[in-house]
Amino acid sequence: MSIPLRFYDISIWLAISSIILLITTEFLNPHYGQTGLIIVKTRLRKIAIIMGILFLATATIRILQLLITL
Repeated sequence: MSIPLRFYDISIWLAISSIILLITTEFLNPHYGQTGLIIVKTRLRKIAIIMGILFLATATIRILQLLITL
């Protein structure tokens, strides 16, 4: 059984993911823990901003669809 993924679902996923990533970049220490794993904060921030822009694009498309149907 497959779950149908609608445009609205993708938009919400992008919004939530970008917010979580932006919050993570603000609170993240560059040397996280003692695992030896270095997280590149700038790359994470760029990905979060790109996801935020994609969310704004999907929101704009939804608004235009709503205006066209009126």
